[in-house]
Amino acid sequence: MRKLKSNIIPRLVILLCIMMTGASTYAQQQGMFTQYMFNGLAINPAYAGSHETLSLTALTRYQWVGFDGAPNTQSFSAHAPFKKDRIALGLQLYNDNIGVSQTFSTFVSAAYRINFEKSTLSLGLQLGFSSFKSDVTSLNPVYDFNDVALSQNVNEPFKPNMGSGAYYYYSDRFYVGFSMPMMFNQTINSFDIDDSNLSYKSGQAKRHMFLTGGYVFDLNTHFKLKPSVLLKYVAGAPVSVDINTNLLIDEVLWVGVSYRNGESVDFLLELQITSGLRFGYAYDYILNDINNVSNGSHELMLNYRIEFKKDNITSPRYF
Repeated sequence: MRKLKSNIIPRLVILLCIMMTGASTYAQQQGMFTQYMFNGLAINPAYAGSHETLSLTALTRYQWVGFDGAPNTQSFSAHAPFKKDRIALGLQLYNDNIGVSQTFSTFVSAAYRINFEKSTLSLGLQLGFSSFKSDVTSLNPVYDFNDVALSQNVNEPFKPNMGSGAYYYYSDRFYVGFSMPMMFNQTINSFDIDDSNLSYKSGQAKRHMFLTGGYVFDLNTHFKLKPSVLLKYVAGAPVSVDINTNLLIDEVLWVGVSYRNGESVDFLLELQITSGLRFGYAYDYILNDINNVSNGSHELMLNYRIEFKKDNITSPRYF
């Protein structure tokens, strides 16, 4: 195999590092949405039905803009309560791209809801699968592909998994949840680089655990304040903490700021366009060394809620 061109080495090493962590990065992407407080099903199946409507959410995230091969993620979720509000069902679709690697996932969720006078305890379970592929042959101009290993792409079409969670909310003011969206560790083939040699490497997507909570305070008739927190634990890694505060103005406009320890400061905006339609935007200002080559991360969200019971007044949902 011939040596790499010297002017390509730095970019290729960075790209392959991203690819090598593709499996675990995908798992983190589910919990890395900056607007997690408005998109709870992404990290907790017990969140299904909590909007008390048919709730449809589309979200796209462009991470580390300006960085070649940086992650971008698209997701769609739908969930609603059924059976006299005792049962809720949900669906999630994810598409995640990192360098020349792509992961697509489908999960269905079911939650059993125990309704009290002013609060609800929801217990959820999700089942689904992920498919993983990597187009290594797109690196043809860089390598001598007489090496058989490098003439074959990675394609793993079916990696099943399951998750569970609990979610408790009191009226429209307080919530707390605990979840493990991916209960099984998974081994996924990726690539390793050593000098000029590119080879297969098995990596493991480890289970993640999430603890979330938030509360809504009335400041006056025009303003509400909602602090929230997300703690994420992955075996072998430090606990990640997202601390967020959102201000609601006249029940129409949310503006907020978040801090993700050691990673970013995030700015959020959510607009209630109509009674059923919401638009959300988040910008992450990166605090680590990636800031030298990236313009930050952007996230766009649309949420549409369809009322089932037109003759009833549904309590507003602030989370």
